[in-house]
Amino acid sequence: MRTVSRLSVTPVKGLGLLHPEEIELDDGGAPENRRFYLVDSVGFLFSGIDYGPRVRVRPSYDPSGETLALAFPDGKIVEGSALADGDEVTTDFYGRQVPGRIVEGAFGDALSRYVGKTLRLVRANRPGDGCDVQTVTFLSDASVDELRRQAQRDDPLDERRFRMLIGLDGCAAHEEDTWDGRLLEIGEARVRVGGPVARCATTTRDPSTGERDFDTLRAIKNYRGLREGKNIDFGVYGDVEKPGRVRIGDPVEFVGED
Repeated sequence: MRTVSRLSVTPVKGLGLLHPEEIELDDGGAPENRRFYLVDSVGFLFSGIDYGPRVRVRPSYDPSGETLALAFPDGKIVEGSALADGDEVTTDFYGRQVPGRIVEGAFGDALSRYVGKTLRLVRANRPGDGCDVQTVTFLSDASVDELRRQAQRDDPLDERRFRMLIGLDGCAAHEEDTWDGRLLEIGEARVRVGGPVARCATTTRDPSTGERDFDTLRAIKNYRGLREGKNIDFGVYGDVEKPGRVRIGDPVEFVGED
């Protein structure tokens, strides 16, 4: 039986992951997931490739009170209003233009000191816009274990490095690749599975420290090859068709299929 094995979200794109017991899914995916993102001094998107150790900063967002807190590795916590009252900005997300507003306050200064370059915190105008492509991503535990086996690693491979919204148990390795276009019922929600997720060098970093520790791209390419001569795929996308709550352990079933 296929079930939800892990949920992974982060209020601020690229910072540390949180693993709630349940999430709400709507048209924007998980509304508090990647609600905020970072840009540099000239307005370019600041990604995990630019500075891996930023995953050591743990964000916490309270949408009811509109407050945000960032816990830094040295124990310092910076918190304040999550409302965006600064300049309007438009950020290029890999060819997609995302409108947002700067969140004024101490967040940008604290992150700039931590990273060593000028950064600004941006709140996307629309929930879900802070995701790279589609708002839902899936990856099965069996696919992660197959990567470990193919790479001849004896130690477990931490699936958090792939930063997928929903982890799946009870699947065959890479079974999710065959689901393109199919409708899944996951807890109370329904999600239409989309195409493959092309991976980047962020996945080569330890999800706790942000340091490079495993060449995932080479390992995946060695046994899975390239799509269209360039894409290294691992996991799949999805779009929400029916909002609802998803919990750890919820069944994952195909809709309208015997």
